[in-house]
Amino acid sequence: MPRASLVSEQPCQRCVSCCVRPACVFGVLKEGALRQIHHRIDAISLDPGQVLFSAQLPGTAVFTIRSGVVRIEKTDAQGDRRILRLAGRGDFLGPEAMLNQTYATNAIACTPVQACRIPRLQIEDLMRLQPDLAVTLMKRWQRTLDDADEWLTELTRGPVRQRMLRLLLKLCEYNEEITGLIWLPSRQEMGAMLDMTFETASRLVSALRREGILVPIDSRHARIEMDALLNALREESQATEDPG
Repeated sequence: MPRASLVSEQPCQRCVSCCVRPACVFGVLKEGALRQIHHRIDAISLDPGQVLFSAQLPGTAVFTIRSGVVRIEKTDAQGDRRILRLAGRGDFLGPEAMLNQTYATNAIACTPVQACRIPRLQIEDLMRLQPDLAVTLMKRWQRTLDDADEWLTELTRGPVRQRMLRLLLKLCEYNEEITGLIWLPSRQEMGAMLDMTFETASRLVSALRREGILVPIDSRHARIEMDALLNALREESQATEDPG
């Protein structure tokens, strides 16, 4: 797969004015500290399908997503792909690099993505000078683990229709701010997220289109009718609780 490309910007000003700075790993740093380290933070631009990092490669940096959607996936020994979760604006990726380990997963752009690459050695130097940074990193790492647990719990268990509805609700967290549209995974990607077959994913999507819950705009974007989606989720929850 094609790799990410670096973007030429004014790094310090980008860091100081970045809209996700309060939520990123350097949110605790003052402008003076940012000016000391900005030259070692790379701005990365990815097109859909480009790789941010790959499993089994040395973890030399962590990443913060500034915009766009990234899928975190893994391929097992049999060659079956499993999408573990999505990441979006403000999310912290590649924490295993902090332990000088190889990356455990692949991170691949689903949409156009802007990200920051922060070298591991840079963070180690900063933690010696800024103790608050270590606490921030631990909190971000815990959030990453919580997100993974949430995906496992909500999207791979229960009736297939309920899983699909929950996925659509989850995708709304990554919608485009201006248009309100969601990135629409392919049927294969939905199957890899929800532990279901391509045929099942296709059947469910067709049903949700007929019900007016999912309104495709093009092959990779859709609008969600939120009231209809929430009503469908309530009905599914009631049916699960009272199957009789």
